[in-house]
Amino acid sequence: MTKSLVIVESPAKAKTIGKYLGRQFAVKASLGHVKDLPKKDLAVDIENGFEPTYEVIEGKKKLIQELRQAAKASDAVYLAADPDREGEAICAHLAEELRAKKNGKPPIFRVMFNEITQNAIRRAFEHPAQVNQNLVDAQQARRVLDRLVGYKISPLLWDKVRRGLSAGRVQTVALRLIVERERLIRAFQKREYWTIDAHLAAHKPPEIVARLMKRDGETIEIPDQKTADSLTSALTGAAYTVKSVETKEKKRNPVPPFITSTLQQEASRKLRFSVKRTMMLAQRLYEGIELGKEGSAGLITYMRTDSVRVSAEALTEARQLIAERFGSQYLPESPNFYRGKKDAQDAHEAIRPTSALRTPESVAKHLGEDELKLYRLIWMRFVASQMMPAVFLQTTLDIDARSGDGRLYTLRETGSVLKFDGFRAVYEEGKDQKDEEDEELKHRLPAVSEGETLKFKKLTPEQHFTEPPPRFTEATLVKQLEADGIGRPSTYASILSTIQDREYVKREGGRFVPTELGMVVTDLLIESFDDIFDVTYTARMEEALDEIEEGQLSWQTALAEFYGKFAADLSRAEVHMTDIKRMEKPTDLTCDKCGKPMVIKWGRHGSFIACSGYPDCTNTRELTVDLPDVDNADLAEQGGEEYCPNCGRPMVLKKGRFGQFFACTGYPDCKTTKPVGSPEKKADVPLDEKCPQCGHNLVVKHGRFGEFTACGNYPKCKYVKHKTIGVACPVCKQGEIVERRSKRGKTFYGCNRYPDCDFVAWARPVAEACPQCQSPYLVEKRLKAGPVLQCVNPECKFKKALVPAVR
Repeated sequence: MTKSLVIVESPAKAKTIGKYLGRQFAVKASLGHVKDLPKKDLAVDIENGFEPTYEVIEGKKKLIQELRQAAKASDAVYLAADPDREGEAICAHLAEELRAKKNGKPPIFRVMFNEITQNAIRRAFEHPAQVNQNLVDAQQARRVLDRLVGYKISPLLWDKVRRGLSAGRVQTVALRLIVERERLIRAFQKREYWTIDAHLAAHKPPEIVARLMKRDGETIEIPDQKTADSLTSALTGAAYTVKSVETKEKKRNPVPPFITSTLQQEASRKLRFSVKRTMMLAQRLYEGIELGKEGSAGLITYMRTDSVRVSAEALTEARQLIAERFGSQYLPESPNFYRGKKDAQDAHEAIRPTSALRTPESVAKHLGEDELKLYRLIWMRFVASQMMPAVFLQTTLDIDARSGDGRLYTLRETGSVLKFDGFRAVYEEGKDQKDEEDEELKHRLPAVSEGETLKFKKLTPEQHFTEPPPRFTEATLVKQLEADGIGRPSTYASILSTIQDREYVKREGGRFVPTELGMVVTDLLIESFDDIFDVTYTARMEEALDEIEEGQLSWQTALAEFYGKFAADLSRAEVHMTDIKRMEKPTDLTCDKCGKPMVIKWGRHGSFIACSGYPDCTNTRELTVDLPDVDNADLAEQGGEEYCPNCGRPMVLKKGRFGQFFACTGYPDCKTTKPVGSPEKKADVPLDEKCPQCGHNLVVKHGRFGEFTACGNYPKCKYVKHKTIGVACPVCKQGEIVERRSKRGKTFYGCNRYPDCDFVAWARPVAEACPQCQSPYLVEKRLKAGPVLQCVNPECKFKKALVPAVR
């Protein structure tokens, strides 16, 4: 009997869909994209309407042949890639390859679904469609835009700064946000201010702690200790009376179900998952998890969406669960509906469980630890979104204090009490920093009446300083990118990975700090391409891609508008961009060996101070400020005095492959070096996550090899949470590959089911089969010629260059 062929992206998705479709369908996986722009050249004909030249991806030719053979034996082909631009492009390229020399037979259809459930699959196959060319054009426009920026600008950076660097249309704007925030922080001038709290007693406890707000009806500022002391003196002998008591109900509404960006933010806040980790786990939950006798089932809807819409069936199911589990008082009279962003693509639904009745507890035994955490987060958020608001009783006390000199001071305290928990019985949204509402919930006020005299106990004046804006975390950077309309949530994981892999930023305490290299690259790109890497312009390009998707704009027109600006900037940059690599910036310092002037140069490890007499004099020293800040620094004041313990000569800071160190100025006669003084030990950072072995909270610790997560009950419990790399174990097929360190600090990779599975590898495994010998995985190797993917089979010589995609 002739079957129909169904093609999806991944084997996991193929397995889940195959279960629902039955024997009349053969389901195969394309393993992602099958065609792309070649890596060896630009492959975009700018003169011919930006026409791209695609080729079959290396290693996919055999797969294409297999799919062609399967299509030839089928009565119809259904392309079922993900319902977004990338998925539509995969379908378009598959259709091109399968139609080649086949005279339009068999017929090829496009099917789309937002969740992998039996009903969703059935509905999709009842109404097959054709590939949406507008979606394909939008994806192609983005791909060509990114290729133009990457291929045209990256060589400039290689020439002017360092080989191996890259620029990306969206990546560079994200880096710009981090660099500009860092400059605000460094330029911030803190300002002193004071607060004064009065501790007062009513007839009944608890104690009232009211803050000074006004004097003679006008808001009062306390800029220094002198003012604070004067006010404290006046208030010490004052008479305190309750001026007013105001109590009102305050509602807090539930938040909408997740979209991609809010899921990434909340998983970062609550679970400390990276954006990349969150999306990888969500992909697994969407494509299907083995649930014992039930077989493979998709647990959540499609995870790349900016819509908060929910289907009627899902709303009915959620309301049924709320009534049964929590009671009718938690169920609104009608479903809660939420308004999405004005540019949201409403074809998708919000991220939700495919069935609210499939509780986290019921699937826990089938999920990995992190999969369960993410599923529970999605399930709780969705259920809470259909519950009643939480109700608080907020009480505000205004207190008059009449001082001995007749002046009237007003103090205030506000407290809140939870009256009805509503949706908070299930879920409470995380916050990047505490707000007034959190403070109010800490304060419980006694029952008092207007005119009641309060007993004075003490005053607490406290000094404060204004604080600079905080550095970005992954959550707050994603929030900022989304607010500015930069990129799409589906691309944020690769953007954040790229700027870290290129060493443009580093993470300290979970926050992004730009490196000297990142600041230098940003300054050079903004100097020459300010209009292209402008936040507003980048957001406008995203809107243009949306217009292409909706059929309102030609993709060639959008690219022509972009390239007009870009080409002019590029021509100017090729001539005028600052050449950091060959720079010699003068200083006021003189060489302590030969007396010639010292200059600032740029090397493999960043900027440094060197003698202008090179190569006759090779004297160098470390520059302790970043190159972009050097004009405002006093280079003569760098660092404290350090002397060589062997010869007594002064020691200077230097920078090597492992960071900064002190070296004797007597080199090469004296080769003494010593590490820069050990930094103050960082305190452990407690997490909400529990230890799976003893139940204590996990903490982020700082060891000799960097941050790691371990049990806070050490040494009684020695559990350490290893970092997974998102690759299934190729030996046991059950575990995941985790990053480990040997006793000497060398990184290696092993199965998290050790000792049940003893798989180990020194090179990082990659979940890609060898196209020559079909070995189940490849490994990353770092060679002099650059990074490569290499087969682990010693008899197979397969090797290919590893070139990260530019975004």
